[in-house]
Amino acid sequence: MTGADDGDDGDDGDDGAGASANGDGDVVRRERFSGGPARSFMSSLAADERIFAADVAVDRAHVVMLDERDVIDRTDAAAILEALADVEAAGHVALPDGEDVHAAIETAVIERVGERGGRMHTARSRNDEVATCIRYRLRADVLDAVEATIEAREALAEVAERHAETVMPGFTHLQPAQPTTVGHYLASYGSALARDTERLLDAYGRVNRSPLGAAAFAGTPFDIDRERTAELLGFEGLVENSMDAVSARDFLVETTAAVAALSTTLSGLAEDLVVFSNRGYVELDDAYASTSSIMPQKKNPDTMELVRGTAGDAAAGLNALLSILKGLPRAYNRDLQRAHPHAFEAVDAVREATTVAAGAVATAEWDDSSLSAAASTGFSTATGVADLLAMSGIPFRTAHETVALAAESLEGERDASATYAALDAAAEETLGEPLETHVDRETVEAALDPEESVASRNSVGGPALSAVDAADAHTREALGDHRGALESRREALDRAERRLAEEVARRA
Repeated sequence: MTGADDGDDGDDGDDGAGASANGDGDVVRRERFSGGPARSFMSSLAADERIFAADVAVDRAHVVMLDERDVIDRTDAAAILEALADVEAAGHVALPDGEDVHAAIETAVIERVGERGGRMHTARSRNDEVATCIRYRLRADVLDAVEATIEAREALAEVAERHAETVMPGFTHLQPAQPTTVGHYLASYGSALARDTERLLDAYGRVNRSPLGAAAFAGTPFDIDRERTAELLGFEGLVENSMDAVSARDFLVETTAAVAALSTTLSGLAEDLVVFSNRGYVELDDAYASTSSIMPQKKNPDTMELVRGTAGDAAAGLNALLSILKGLPRAYNRDLQRAHPHAFEAVDAVREATTVAAGAVATAEWDDSSLSAAASTGFSTATGVADLLAMSGIPFRTAHETVALAAESLEGERDASATYAALDAAAEETLGEPLETHVDRETVEAALDPEESVASRNSVGGPALSAVDAADAHTREALGDHRGALESRREALDRAERRLAEEVARRA
């Protein structure tokens, strides 16, 4: 799959000292399984470029641990580590032909140092190796997605603060419903993105566990230290059960589900911006729009349409993952080679869409006059009048009936005088007395004003300026917490990388 990676595997069943350097093909296939039309079908080497660096790191940590436990001697460990440095410098493109990146790297090491290079595969299988490589790479991608959501929330918060008092129409069922503000509207997406951030951080905690040392699925008789390799690779713990360790791909499902949820949030925002652009409420910056190849007057919100489409890609990836994993027998099955490309593709697409959506919001121009004019259409302040009547002691359902009757009689006329007259007539019919018996005219006319309507709605989370300011303070606090969580996880990975490099250097 384009842009995906793998590194899956197939149970090699060899937890011993590795294969001989003699023979054709990679260290796994040799002459017995060296040809036939299935070879290219089974190979994931080309797609494995994404986890090439992860595999080198996993190899290094494993060799360091084997040396520390005296499973292999220091001289062999040093030679293997030197060969791995040479393989890393040459890059994925220079790897010999192989079934996957794991076998190709091992083959390259054996080509450089001879048969003893096969000792690097002692006490492991490709099954635990690939599971570790996927987690090692995916955790970095998850943190990149977390950062994208944080940056998007920061962009939304800045624009929301600038437009905290910019009145706009609010909609339900795409019909004018109640006035709100641009700030309140954008903050609603900020809240949703905060939950997306939390889901990604939660997923990270379960991705960042090490399966290394589980071998094929039944552990190994060698005296290994799984906690040590987990520490060297920056994992926060182990996937302890060896059978679960090699077969578990629920971390892919969780990550892909989290980015699919994120893409759904973004798709809603994108849809709104497409609709609002159509109505003249907002204009996207030229960098986030395009024109027609034939109609020169057109300015199309193409980026938002592509963001919207990305949600379909992410949902499809999640469905593909679940379909692959459904009903697999326990332990390793080759179907798993097809699983994690879907997660990587979804993460890549949604992360980019997050950045694009944030940029579109940050640079868009909101038309204050169009928004203000539209905020009062459709008798959008009707609920405010019903609320006033309810506050005066009239049951809300009766108040609702009164205002609804007035709305029916207006027939498109919306000036304040005509609206008040319709409300008064409706009160006479439903309440048997004039409207002023319950609420004075000045208060009613204030409630009919969109800006006054917004200002009155100061409950927690509402659009009134005081409520928006309070919510913004909470937003900034949450952003700080999530930014700190992101940085602490990246610092932990950096420390692990330095620790592994030091251990490798000690064996040079």
